Amino acid sequence: MDKFTNLTGVAAPMPLVNVDTDMIIPKQFLKTIKRSGLGANLFDEMRYDREGNEIADFVLNQPAYRSAEILVAGDNFGCGSSREHAPWALLDFGIRCVIAPSFADIFFNNCFKNGILPIALPQEQVDILMKDAEKGANARISVDLEAQTITSSDGQVFTFDIDPFKKHCLLNGLDDIGLTMERVDDIGAFEARQTAARPWL
Repeated sequence: MDKFTNLTGVAAPMPLVNVDTDMIIPKQFLKTIKRSGLGANLFDEMRYDREGNEIADFVLNQPAYRSAEILVAGDNFGCGSSREHAPWALLDFGIRCVIAPSFADIFFNNCFKNGILPIALPQEQVDILMKDAEKGANARISVDLEAQTITSSDGQVFTFDIDPFKKHCLLNGLDDIGLTMERVDDIGAFEARQTAARPWL
């Protein structure tokens, strides 16, 4: 998993509430267990018409937001089913941070396990960042995980809370496998003791 330390990038405004995981990545794209390739179908039913043509007014189809790395969204983002494909699709598109007033719990935790930083802020602060994001590609938002700050394009600074353990994992690029590998020496020593003590196992 890639580390998350500092991010300065274009933020795409998506002022929709209750964006569920089926909207993020529809069920027909859940057949794969690969984490790559899903970005093409991110928000598929909002991005494309029935013939597969781009819907021009959808935010991620607009030239200013095609390379967005931050998403500013509405309340209860990521609700619905627990599919981990949702953060996979966001990450494959290039989204590394989602800012919203609130998140569904399972989606929120899945983001951390996949290198995405979900930030919950009060509605009034999200509204300010939403307006900032609406300025387009020249309005770049900065996120500093170590300092736990978000800086808008005009210099307004907002602080956010984050669980210290989740922060540690993101800063060091540690998913569940990475956390286990941090203990590889201890695991090896335990296995050696077990083999010596119970050679019949």
